[in-house]
Amino acid sequence: MNAPRTTYLPPGLPAPDTRDALSAPFWQGLREGRLLVQRCTRCATWRFGPEWICHRCHAFDFEWLPVEPRGRIFSWERIWHPSHPALAGAAPYLAVLVELPQAGGVRLLGNLLGDPLQPVTIGAEVDGVFEPHDVADAPYTLLQWRV
Repeated sequence: MNAPRTTYLPPGLPAPDTRDALSAPFWQGLREGRLLVQRCTRCATWRFGPEWICHRCHAFDFEWLPVEPRGRIFSWERIWHPSHPALAGAAPYLAVLVELPQAGGVRLLGNLLGDPLQPVTIGAEVDGVFEPHDVADAPYTLLQWRV
């Protein structure tokens, strides 16, 4: 008998590089069940993905601040054609771009949990779901989304 799948997508996908010096705080925060987003300490501009330099004031000063993992669907796509061999039997699945109003409107990409054929509405409110991958060679956690 097969063990039930505990992650949204099947095993076999490449794991994120959680040791990259720039993005390591983001991945560590997810492991701790917290969403951390980068903000410039000089002009207070939020940004994601992580950057070494602020694109607004060009400062190299930034901090990682906790943000409530709640937002709105800005865009979405129902994926029918897998982009990786491990996803061959997983289609369709839903990818969403979520805007975080409490973090200056930065946007994060993730999967929308639930029925892959569910109707999706731009502007729908979603909550983040932390999905641990503890059995990976280098354990990591993904942030998924639920309406």
